[in-house]
Amino acid sequence: MTEKTTILTLPADELVHPGNRACAGCGLSLTYRIGLKALGRDTILVVPPSCLTVLQGLYPIAATQLPCLNVTFASTAAAATGILGALRAQKNTSTLVAAWAGDGGTSDIGIQALSGACERGENFIFICYDNEAYMNTGVQRSGTTPQGAITTTTPISGKAQKKKDVPAIIAAHGIGYVATASAAYPLDLYDKIVKAKTITGPKYIHVHTPCPAGWGFNSRYTVKLGKLAVETGLFDLYEIENGRFRLTGASEKLMGKRRKPVSQYFKTQSRFRALSDEKIEAIQKEIDAKWAGYAQSA
Repeated sequence: MTEKTTILTLPADELVHPGNRACAGCGLSLTYRIGLKALGRDTILVVPPSCLTVLQGLYPIAATQLPCLNVTFASTAAAATGILGALRAQKNTSTLVAAWAGDGGTSDIGIQALSGACERGENFIFICYDNEAYMNTGVQRSGTTPQGAITTTTPISGKAQKKKDVPAIIAAHGIGYVATASAAYPLDLYDKIVKAKTITGPKYIHVHTPCPAGWGFNSRYTVKLGKLAVETGLFDLYEIENGRFRLTGASEKLMGKRRKPVSQYFKTQSRFRALSDEKIEAIQKEIDAKWAGYAQSA
């Protein structure tokens, strides 16, 4: 079994400069800092329009020390494919290509190119930081916005539809590695990216990324709230490696234990202010049923 990374064994090398344009308490800034440590210096990034383009800064300012290609919303995976082709033409087999997109650029506008790249078996890592709305353009609902969440395009009663299960969609392509992670558990994210680097073909990592401005909570509670999503069983940490599913980290430790009620999570954020007690109870039952399934298959 591979030894897990600790705060003492995490690389000291910083690939993100101290200053950037992220909001206070931004979950993305935490995942990006840790994620780049895992990817390493010999990496080319591909980023569509998103909060990450703001965080990195506009030319001639850059928050990251890695080369980065900014592309259109729909073309992230296609552009990564093009870079891989250029590297092959140069006989470069060592440089890593990593796409890093928000939920809008992954679950909605970018899913066609991502699906195509997975079907072709392109050898890159695709990381989705899921802050559950189009935050950079004003908090519009996305495919991964949770049911009941208030956004600027669902302003009265919240989003009617359920959250799109993007990791399951990507796993259905039969690729070698799919994982979920959380900004609140950065070392788990680090280890999953490091593992993904050892696997040939497409790799997909979906990161739950709390957003204080878009979700409506105090910026000092980013990590606490991210952990609460996992502790309630609402967001699960897992890996699907060569088709085999297993819970990991904090989610694995929840097996056989009492989870916190999901109502605690909803009460921390103003975006869920329209959720009725009846709807919260229904969501709790869905979570309980999901975890009962985990217990049966364990």
